[in-house]
Amino acid sequence: MIPGADSAITRDGKALILAYDHGLEHGPVDFDPVPETTDPATVFDVGTHDAVTAVAVQKGVAEAYYPSYEDDVTLLAKLNGTSNLWMGEPDSAVNWSADYAAELGADAIGFTLYGGSNHEVEMAEEFRDAQEAAREHDMGVVMWSYPRGQGLKDDTSPETIAYATRLGLELGADIAKVKYPGSADAMEWAVDNAGNMKVVMSGGSKTSDEAFLSTVAEAVEAGASGLAVGRNVFQRENPEAILDGLEAVIFEEASVDEALATNDALTADD
Repeated sequence: MIPGADSAITRDGKALILAYDHGLEHGPVDFDPVPETTDPATVFDVGTHDAVTAVAVQKGVAEAYYPSYEDDVTLLAKLNGTSNLWMGEPDSAVNWSADYAAELGADAIGFTLYGGSNHEVEMAEEFRDAQEAAREHDMGVVMWSYPRGQGLKDDTSPETIAYATRLGLELGADIAKVKYPGSADAMEWAVDNAGNMKVVMSGGSKTSDEAFLSTVAEAVEAGASGLAVGRNVFQRENPEAILDGLEAVIFEEASVDEALATNDALTADD
């Protein structure tokens, strides 16, 4: 990591990355709850919310839609990704380069590393190339650090998530995106193992407003620098309301009760 390299995709040292690489990674099923989100413009519109520090998308979506939003959205280029049709050992195709991302106006790159996969060595070498190319363009680097593979029994255990954050630090990420390890103590351990590198929590599958905000608040209190989230925002009929709540919890250090109380659109039990 390089201190300050993530400044374009953070605010006051915190991050709220809106991830929209789901069309490749998960397929159209993720858009079924709110069919309008099939259109990337809908999610880019959401990404103009003040709370969002960057929008993460794949190459084709960046090419087609980012030029219309470059004044209002910070682009995080998600360089690799593989469809849910792939049934082999966890791996992720590199779909574009850091150089091309810079040409399109990206301020940072994102890259998935499946530590523990039979393809880990190859993926780490691909990350090296992308990370070093990103540095030539003064871009930040975010690692989607997701240990998984046939030899890994529990991909969200405290030990695994602490290892995931350490992989990000050791390999040169500025921010590591990891799954929540189940408790504030486990999250604090993962953050401690990241050194000076920032750690953000993965948003995961959609849950109720209160449950989601509570988990985010626990992670932030444990030292996480924010969140990288997709479904828990764009699968809501009112994504702006949850972003208001997340802004309060992440950037203003408000309690969950305060976030719920100040926004009538948020509920304690969806």
